[in-house]
Amino acid sequence: MLVIALDTSTPAVTAGLVALDDGGPRSLAERVTINPRAHGELLMPQLLDAMTEAGHRLTDADAVVVGAGPGPFTGLRVGMVTAAALGQACRRPVHPVCSLDAIAAQADVDGRLLVATDARRKEAYWAVYSGGTRIDGPHVQRPADVPTEGCTAVAGELAEAFDLPAVEPRHPTPVGLVAAAALGAEPAPLVPLYLRRPDAELPSKRKSVLTRGGK
Repeated sequence: MLVIALDTSTPAVTAGLVALDDGGPRSLAERVTINPRAHGELLMPQLLDAMTEAGHRLTDADAVVVGAGPGPFTGLRVGMVTAAALGQACRRPVHPVCSLDAIAAQADVDGRLLVATDARRKEAYWAVYSGGTRIDGPHVQRPADVPTEGCTAVAGELAEAFDLPAVEPRHPTPVGLVAAAALGAEPAPLVPLYLRRPDAELPSKRKSVLTRGGK
C-alpha cells in the first residue's frame, strides 16, 4: 500500500510517499523544509519531487494522509485543502490525523510522553500519550500552565520550554503521519483542529449614530 503524507501544521512543510506493509510504514521519499511562510509555495512542488524520487505517480498512491492540526489557521488549511484536492482528483480516500499523534507515533519513550508544538501568542498546543495512545488533549495553553506531572519526556518543537528530557521528532514526519492514521477504517471528516478562533473575524454590525426619534 502506498500512502501520500502531508503536514503543514507547524513551520515544517512536509510531504512524502510512504509504503505500508507487514513491517510497518517506511518512507520511500520525503521533503521537509522549515519555513512558516512558504507552506503554499512549497508543499505541492515538494510532493512532486518526492514522487519522482520514489518512481511513482500521484495516482499510484492508494490513500492520502494529512495532518489536521492543531495548528495556525493560515498554514494548516494549505495542507488540508491540498489533501482534499488530491483525494478528489485521484479518487483516493483522505485520512486526517491529529498532528500531535503523528509526532507521538515516532517518539521512542517509556512512560508518559508530552507533545508540544508552537501555537504562537506565547502558547503551546499539547497532548499527553501513554503507550502511544493519547490520554489528554489536544489543548492550547501557555507552557507554564501545561500539567507535566507523570511525564517522562517531551517531543515537538516546543520541547525546550519544559523541564523534561527532549526526544525526537520535533515535527510530524510522513512515517509518523501514516502510523497514526486509521487506514483500515472509513476516513473521518476533513475538519481542521484550530482549538481557538482565527485572528481575523467579520466586523460586527455598526450601531446607528442617530438618536431615538430622529433627533
